[in-house]
Amino acid sequence: MLKSKIHRATVTASDLHYVGSITIDPDLLEASDILEHEQVAVVDVDNGARFETYTIAGERGSGEIKVNGAAARLVHHGDTVIVISYAQYDKTEMEHYVPTVVHVDSDNRIIHVDSEVATLLTGANPA
Repeated sequence: MLKSKIHRATVTASDLHYVGSITIDPDLLEASDILEHEQVAVVDVDNGARFETYTIAGERGSGEIKVNGAAARLVHHGDTVIVISYAQYDKTEMEHYVPTVVHVDSDNRIIHVDSEVATLLTGANPA
């Protein structure tokens, strides 16, 4: 099941020669309930590329979304991405299941947090 996502974030940098991962501002990680080192799927809205990696915390308050390692070949500075985390839930947990969706502006500042997985907020960074 979808656990959470950071919706339509802007890639701020990439580093092909870093070991791997995606570096994310801790404010975004916390708001989306994504842990450091958690596996995530990343979807590039601009070119359709999809990949899996793990998160590392960047500088708090920076708005950083930096793609590292081989995945840096799949995205470019300024691309719009969706960072998605998944989880498995048992029937009891499903009774209270609510995904977390963090909407950000073009500077990756949080503008809204909700559980609506298919909502595009007016003023978000359209592709």
